[in-house]
Amino acid sequence: MTTELDVRSARKDQLIDGAKGAWEVIIGLEVHAQVTSQAKLFSGASAAYGGAPNAHVSLVDAAMPGMLPVINKYCVEQAIRTGLGLNAQINTFSRFDRKNYFYPDLPAGYQISQFKEPIVGEGEVEIEVDEAPVTIRIERLHLEQDAGKSIHDLSPSETFVDLNRAGVALMEIVSRPDMRSAKEAGAYFNKLRAIVRALGTCDGNMEEGSMRADVNVSVRRAGTKEWGTRCEIKNVNSVRFMAQAIEFEARRQIDILEEGGKIDQETRLFDANTGETRTMRSKEDAHDYRYFPDPDLLPLEIEQKWIDEIRASLPELPDAKKRRFMESYGLTAYDAGVLSGDSESAAYFETVAKGRDAKLAANWVTQELFGALNKAGLELSASPVKAEQLGALLGLIQESVINGKIAKDVFAKMFETGDDPAAIVEREGLKQVTDTGAIEKAIDDLLAANPDKVEDVKKNPKAFGWWVGQAMKATGGKANPQIVNQILKAKLGV
Repeated sequence: MTTELDVRSARKDQLIDGAKGAWEVIIGLEVHAQVTSQAKLFSGASAAYGGAPNAHVSLVDAAMPGMLPVINKYCVEQAIRTGLGLNAQINTFSRFDRKNYFYPDLPAGYQISQFKEPIVGEGEVEIEVDEAPVTIRIERLHLEQDAGKSIHDLSPSETFVDLNRAGVALMEIVSRPDMRSAKEAGAYFNKLRAIVRALGTCDGNMEEGSMRADVNVSVRRAGTKEWGTRCEIKNVNSVRFMAQAIEFEARRQIDILEEGGKIDQETRLFDANTGETRTMRSKEDAHDYRYFPDPDLLPLEIEQKWIDEIRASLPELPDAKKRRFMESYGLTAYDAGVLSGDSESAAYFETVAKGRDAKLAANWVTQELFGALNKAGLELSASPVKAEQLGALLGLIQESVINGKIAKDVFAKMFETGDDPAAIVEREGLKQVTDTGAIEKAIDDLLAANPDKVEDVKKNPKAFGWWVGQAMKATGGKANPQIVNQILKAKLGV
């Protein structure tokens, strides 16, 4: 595993031009992933999203006097599972600490987290940017409890507090500062999301806040090795906003430095309406939080046997699935990457491709289906066309019941109605014409109506496409294209 302090230098196309020279942007992410668990990290209260305000709050979550935390073993298992998925070291000894700071939605006045001895140590994730592999090192993964939520828009003079989220288990995945562009940061975040969703350790639902990132950004002169002063942008909850925040913040820091100023280490917020970052508070260092071991929780001592059992139960992860799709199905690296990046997409594709042309299945899933879902603003889980139905449509193409052009019309009706393709073909009378006599008659009529173009095609072979189009038009688009081509070539002598 790579351990050098500064392992990466930026490519020329990653550098940002300032008024007085080129600059390199240095990016690290602290990704907060909510653990998929029915109960919270230290209490039996529900960890479900939503619910009436303060409906999922135990006395432990509310920090009532005398209440003691009890570790949720399943959350520990989920953290270990994630660490294994990140090719990381699992520490058989770890402990919980108190991180002290005041927020109205942090009832105890401290957060139970892990500091010097986390449950997961160093790991790494490989991403691809512009088809070039890049390794991003993981510094650590630690468990911690989430805070509650302050609500400011219900009253002009009061703030309300909802503690439903207080105590929910989070995994904080801290990267090394190995990213050099917004594109790399986005690819890394998406890769993490794909891994935790494949493992079932986090649902990756960014809209509900199940996965979000604190983005650390600094800049330095191209070719130098000294680190710049970093600023942290808190709680970015979409890859698009992450890219905007990084690009704005890098440019802001470059402008300040080129004017002779200095960067203050601080925590900033990203405003999605303006596309800008703004100051939230001066950045705390570790000593500001007065970390110390939580006296109410014993250290975690994990048996290697349990780690090995968890490792043996891991599902196929995105990188392995991508390799299998390329080797077993003959897919391109791009299509394999798109389909393997999400377990739901992968399962859908494999159902469509079962017993059929895999490349054709990949094209229909990535282009026709994903295009229609994107246009309709739907997730794959809400698709009106089920995988078995799309597979059946491809079966009709391969059996020459319909051709590719008609199939697109049938797919549009399937997406609109949810009906099976065979029912639509039968109802609409869309079966492909394979009667060579009928096709030959239509072509003979074309030849008789266009004698001047017969000689043209012999001089200009490209004109053959016109004849194919006219023949398909004459048969209502239902003729078998192969038969049309065969008959035309014979009659035109080309």
